[in-house]
Amino acid sequence: MTTWLVTGAGGMLGRDLLAVLDAAGEKATGLDRSALDVTDAQAVREAVHGHEVVVNCAAWTDVDGAESAEAAATAVNGTGVRNLALACREAGARLLQVSTDYVLPGDTDRPCPESAATGPVNAYGRSKLAGERAVLELLPGTGYVVRTAWLYGEHGPNFVATMLKLAAVRATVDVVDDQHGQPTWSYDLALRLLALGRAPHAPAGVYHGTAAGRTTWYGLAREAYALAGLDPERIRPTTSAAFPRPAVRPAYSVLGHDRWAAAGLAPLPDWRDSLAAALRRPAFRDLVTPAT
Repeated sequence: MTTWLVTGAGGMLGRDLLAVLDAAGEKATGLDRSALDVTDAQAVREAVHGHEVVVNCAAWTDVDGAESAEAAATAVNGTGVRNLALACREAGARLLQVSTDYVLPGDTDRPCPESAATGPVNAYGRSKLAGERAVLELLPGTGYVVRTAWLYGEHGPNFVATMLKLAAVRATVDVVDDQHGQPTWSYDLALRLLALGRAPHAPAGVYHGTAAGRTTWYGLAREAYALAGLDPERIRPTTSAAFPRPAVRPAYSVLGHDRWAAAGLAPLPDWRDSLAAALRRPAFRDLVTPAT
């Protein structure tokens, strides 16, 4: 049995990961933000001690807020990750760092491989890239960066839940159709993190933890409505210009998944299959107001 530490355990992914670890019979410690401040180096050292695999789900996730508070975001997403990497190096633990597609520029029209050049277009992406670099520098043989994107799940605010809630109060919903990505169910990602943590001979480095396939936010909203028994024609396409935000978003966040083969693991399922499975869960099913 492997001893696991999950930081950021109170969040959407952290809660799914703890459930997955428990179901798999693994011994796991979960620490949420109130129990562990990753910017406190000494606290991090003490928390990591005695664990073999650390999964860092702790993060500053306010993308727009990072534009005016980049130093604070980097303290968590950069310095905090460096603290974890140093503690893992000292303890001989492997570190799985959850990162983001936002470290990439999103200026291509084909899936970005794990080896693609980074180039964040916003402060949040820069802060997460600082964390990636710390892991790859300090743990060249035992550090894993798992980039995800467009994450949704049962245990926190997310796009899919928001769309289903809006069905009860709006006849139509305008959704951006010029940003492309891979909607990823947090439960699927948790399963893949478990598999990677259980694969001690998996090559260290960058992995892309996003669903297979691709769509736009508009396509995702339509599919969610269709699967929930709602009329997808209530979703109307619009452009990013209609919803100006402080932080620029990458236009193309479709990632390649070739590195999983090197670890002897399959990539995540297609986003449509995962969305259908997720919407059968009570937390999502209870959000749906039947069409009248």
